Amino acid sequence: MPLAALQSVHLEIIAERLRIAFAAVATQAPKTLTSGSEGEVTALLQARLNAMIDDDPLWGQLVLCAARGAETPSYSGGRIEKRPDLSLWLTNRNRNFPLVVEAKIIDAPAKKTIGLYCSKGLQRFIDGEYAWGCGEAFMLAYVRDGATTTGVLSPFLTKAKSLKKPKYAIEDMPQPIGSNGADLARSRHTRNFAYFGSTTGPGPIAIWHLWLS
Repeated sequence: MPLAALQSVHLEIIAERLRIAFAAVATQAPKTLTSGSEGEVTALLQARLNAMIDDDPLWGQLVLCAARGAETPSYSGGRIEKRPDLSLWLTNRNRNFPLVVEAKIIDAPAKKTIGLYCSKGLQRFIDGEYAWGCGEAFMLAYVRDGATTTGVLSPFLTKAKSLKKPKYAIEDMPQPIGSNGADLARSRHTRNFAYFGSTTGPGPIAIWHLWLS
């Protein structure tokens, strides 16, 4: 542990397909995207991602299925019913360790803040609640207030890193990725826990932040 790193090109393809699936959901259920709950949006996204496996040959080569709320244990086994928002089971990948995608609404006027995105999303990867056997994971933002990774996420993490007691174990600040117009950035975070029965830690985790609107 952790598993061998996924190639960046594959993660960029996954990010692009998440964006395409979200755009399809926006066309089919615009009201849900603007006012629905996080769970409602994610459920529609999951259904679309699974439908794309048969329709999109490249996606079908990468992904076996997408599941919402699939149970997964924490790194120590102390919690066995952790439920990340989306789990993507990849082809030619250990079946016990899907690619985890955690989603949060960003809508400051509705008190869906960047603070919650980090404390109730990002922190779960750092603490080993999610994706503890992997070196990468996704954070999705369903953006309803025009926020961007450069305008909101990066300043928030910069402030968190500068605190007397820094938060979110930041190794690398979010860096923009790709050139297709998607709001996609990657940050890296230290993980200090050790696997059960071992003194070996998992090393840092790369979080791919995909903000969709």
